[in-house]
Amino acid sequence: MLNAREWIGTCDVMLLTLDSLRYDVAVMALEAGETPHLAAVLPGEVWEKRQTPGSFTYAAHHAFLSGFLPTPARPGRHPRLFAAAFEGSRSTSPQTFTFEEATLPEALATRGYHTVCVGGVGFFNRRSALGSVLPDLFAEAHWSPASGVKNPDSADVQMRVAAKALEAVPPGQRVFMLLNVAATHTPTHFYVPGARQDSVETQRAALRTVDAALPILFNVLRARGDTLLIICADHGTCFGEDGYHGHRLAHPQVWTVPYAELLLKETEA
Repeated sequence: MLNAREWIGTCDVMLLTLDSLRYDVAVMALEAGETPHLAAVLPGEVWEKRQTPGSFTYAAHHAFLSGFLPTPARPGRHPRLFAAAFEGSRSTSPQTFTFEEATLPEALATRGYHTVCVGGVGFFNRRSALGSVLPDLFAEAHWSPASGVKNPDSADVQMRVAAKALEAVPPGQRVFMLLNVAATHTPTHFYVPGARQDSVETQRAALRTVDAALPILFNVLRARGDTLLIICADHGTCFGEDGYHGHRLAHPQVWTVPYAELLLKETEA
C-alpha cells in the first residue's frame, strides 16, 4: 500500500475508473500486449485482483469517494489509502489519509486542491437530479454526449477534456481529478465490426481504444509533477455467464475488478 498520508498535499491525485471493465478482460488484454500504455505504469506490469464495494456505477463511486476503494481479493484486514473518519473503523493504518469530511473531494478541497470530474456514463451527465449528485461533489465537472457511452471515440474525447482541464490549473495548485471512462461500459459491440451484441471480445476492443488515448492524459499529469494515480474498474459486468447479463447483481464477474495504485512520476526536464 502506498503512503497516501505522506503524499497528500505534495502531488496531484487521479482516480481513473474504467467503467464496467471485467478483471478477466483487463488481464487478457494486458497479457496479449494490447494495452501497452497501461502496462508501462502498472506496478510489476500486472493488474491486482480486487473486489468492488458496489455492483453499479452510482453505488461504487459513492463508496470510492468516501475512501472505500476496491478491496484486495484475499482474506485479511486490508488498510485503505483514504478513509473518512467514523467510529469503529478498523481499516486504517499510519499510511492512510484520513479526513473528517464526508467525501474525498471535500477533504482535498479543504486542503487546497482544485477538484475536477470528467464524467462518462449517465450518472455524471447532470441531465437529472440523480445525474447531478456525483458531479456536484466537485468544483468543476465536465460531460457531453461525445464523452458518453454511445460515442466510439469517447475515450479520446474524455482524455482531451481531462488534459485541457489539468492544463488550466496553475502549476502550483494541486488537483484531484475523477475520470470515469465510458468506453468500456455497454454498448461495446460497435468496437468490433459486425458484432451485434456486447461480449468479452467487444469490451476488450473498447479497452484498446482507452489505452491508445491514455498518453494524452499521462503526458499532462507528468508535466504537472508527481501524481498519486489509482486505476480501477468500478464494477464488472456479465455477458451471459450463468444466465446473467449486465451488472447491478451479485455475480463474481461483477464484483471482481482490476486495480492498480502507483506514483506517476514527473517528467524529467
